[in-house]
Amino acid sequence: MIKTIDLNADLGESFGHYSIGDDAALLGIVTSANVACGFHGGDPQVMAKTFALAHENNVAVGAHPGFPDLWGFGRRPLPMTPLEIERIVAYQLGAACAMATYSGHAITYLKAHGALANLTEHDPVIAEAVLNGVYAVEPSLPVVAIAHSALEQLGRDRGMTIRSEIFADRGYDEDGHLLPRAQPGAVLHNPQAVAERALRMIHAGAIETLSGRLLATTIDTICVHGDSAEAVTLARHLRNTLEAEGILVRAPAKQDHAS
Repeated sequence: MIKTIDLNADLGESFGHYSIGDDAALLGIVTSANVACGFHGGDPQVMAKTFALAHENNVAVGAHPGFPDLWGFGRRPLPMTPLEIERIVAYQLGAACAMATYSGHAITYLKAHGALANLTEHDPVIAEAVLNGVYAVEPSLPVVAIAHSALEQLGRDRGMTIRSEIFADRGYDEDGHLLPRAQPGAVLHNPQAVAERALRMIHAGAIETLSGRLLATTIDTICVHGDSAEAVTLARHLRNTLEAEGILVRAPAKQDHAS
């Protein structure tokens, strides 16, 4: 059986005159785009342009909500209550759905960004809040969840559509969780090493930790961060490597889900 995998990137993170990443180049490589919703990055103009360009490239689009923290790019946890988190997720999802529709495309999933996503790895209360925010707006919308996370398990327990995600350019600790960005080995930059490790994980159906330990997991999608200097090179090398191995790189069909 031919393996299939979705390749996603965080895009639409520019804001006003501030430009982040090469979205146009990445949209020619990836199969799904996680589009910032205006809180950690993005604005109505950037969102509209990103959704329209994704549509032209036949790239699926998802809402990418984060903490309201433009200064910190959404990578700092903010002291918000679970109810506040539900509401910021619902708010950003609504904005993404509106701007995607305006641009002639349609939101097909949601993936939390940065510190908010990291909290859903370990904190079931935060994970539940994110799920509540999605469910209140669109109960059937698939949610991309970090593999081995509380969000992944709770979403499946609730019967929601969950797509399990691994990261091509991030390192994992021995429990299968993402290493904090400040730690050595947390962010990976070498295109060949990134592609080779991703290939090993997909073939094994497992997360590879810093020591080389393999932890079995479902893998529906793999992420390359769009804001790094080497993002385009990493993504292109990764896709070429996967396709050379006979792996079909495509966005999930609407009926496809791992639940």
